[in-house]
Formats: sequence, C-alpha cells, structure tokens
Amino acid sequence: MQKLVSAGLQTIGMLSPRLGGRLAFNLWRRPLARGRVRPEEQAVHDAARVEIVDNVKTYAWGDGKLPVLLVHGWRSRASRYAGFITRLLELGYSPVSYDAPAHGDSDGEVVSILGHQRIIRALEERHGPFEGVIAHSLGVPFALYAVREGVAAKRLVMISGVADFGYLADTFCAQLGLGPKINQQLRRRIEHGYFDGDDQIWTRFSVTTGKLDLLVVHNDEDEVVDPAQAQVLLRNYGSRAHFLPTTGLGHRRILSDPAVITEAVAFLQDPDQDSDVPEGLDLSA
Repeated sequence: MQKLVSAGLQTIGMLSPRLGGRLAFNLWRRPLARGRVRPEEQAVHDAARVEIVDNVKTYAWGDGKLPVLLVHGWRSRASRYAGFITRLLELGYSPVSYDAPAHGDSDGEVVSILGHQRIIRALEERHGPFEGVIAHSLGVPFALYAVREGVAAKRLVMISGVADFGYLADTFCAQLGLGPKINQQLRRRIEHGYFDGDDQIWTRFSVTTGKLDLLVVHNDEDEVVDPAQAQVLLRNYGSRAHFLPTTGLGHRRILSDPAVITEAVAFLQDPDQDSDVPEGLDLSA
C-alpha cells in the first residue's frame, strides 16, 4: 500500500507540487489505524478511572498522590504504558494519561501540538502538579512544549522522542520518496491548516533549552525515530540531561521493556539517578 501511495504522490507531485502537497497533508494528518488494547494491557486498562476531559478519554490510577503524566505517540494509546503504570502504582505514584483525539477510545479529529497542550493543561488542573512526565515518540514534543509553557512537573522521561519539529515533515516525505517541492508544500499546508499560517512553527515547537532534569531513552535500532534525535534533546538540556541508550528493542518494544521501565521510574524518584545510569549502559542484555 505504501508503495502505491508513494508512486501516486510522486506522479501527482511532478505534475502539480501544490496538489501533491495537499494530498500529502491529508494523508499526513490521519492515523489510518487506531491502536487497540492488547491482552497484556487489558487488566491495567480496565482498572483505570475513566473520565472525559476536553473531549478526550482520560485515565487515572492510584489514590491521586504523586501524579505522573504519561503521553503516548502516533497511532498509539494510553494502555501501551501498562508496564509503567504497574510499576508506578507499586511505588505509590498515581499515573494519569489520555487517548489523544482520533486515537484509542477518543473520538474527534487529530489535533495539533496546541491541542495537546490544552489537554495536558486540563489534566494538570485536575490531577497536578505532576511529579514527572513520561512521553514516547510524537508524545515527546507535545509533552515538552506543554511543560515549557507552564505545566508543572519535577522530572521528565522522554523515550524514542522527536526533538526537531521539522523532522516530522521531512521523515514523512522521505518514507514516501517525495521530493523537496512537495515537502515545501506540505509544510505550508501544515502551517495554514493548524497554525494560522505561522511559518515559525518549525522553530517554535522544536526542543529548546530546558530547566528540568531529563532522562532521554532511545534505541540504536529505532526504525521510526532516528536515534540522532536523542542527541538533539541531550544538547538542548545540557547538564540536566541524562542518557539511557538501549539496543535491540526498536521503537515500540522499548516501551514495555522491564529494564527500561525500572530505570525510567527510578529516575523520577531518585534525585541522584545520574550516578546510577552510566553512559553507554546496554539494557538489552
């Protein structure tokens, strides 16, 4: 299917880059498939207190003390954090999460990073301030922007995350073999479709210098988000950033890996975690 779509867009783009950009934008903003609750996630999913906040399904576990926000990525859902939720509950934390619009069990259409900011702000007003925020993949720029704009959290764990906002458009075009003309048209469509024509979004929503302690977790075999994105996060957070590299887990299995879960949650609770996560640690063994 991807080959057919790619060939069609390439052909249309050669004849009309503007039309190619419009079709690429329509494809870019649709998840196409919703993540379903997996059998190993069902018990944790069913144990949540479910509410509708800002028109999306939200989930909360625990007694409300020590809340930790979990933000999922593209085509994903809150239940993917089942392993994290179990571990957090064991340590007395209260996990909070949501299914993004058009994801999981939430209705509606896909929203921009600003839409996620509003949802996260609403969850903070209801459950926060947060002891920590854990995000995966596309959830990373959503979470970091919300924190930068004032959502309160003590520590951050960013897993397999996108740091450069323009990477989203560039990778999409690269995967479909679309050239620079369609890339440019796609960017213009994104600017006008979600951000009132603001052409500064590529800088505005990229990761900037942060003031909180940050744990970056990435895998050397990530097939979705280039591991180089982890280095962008690390450079921007400087001395506050700590790196937990892994190998052999890819983009998705990293979120359910027991060793990753243990180290990530330990980082939230241990102010001296940097001494316990040596550079180059291989968690796949």
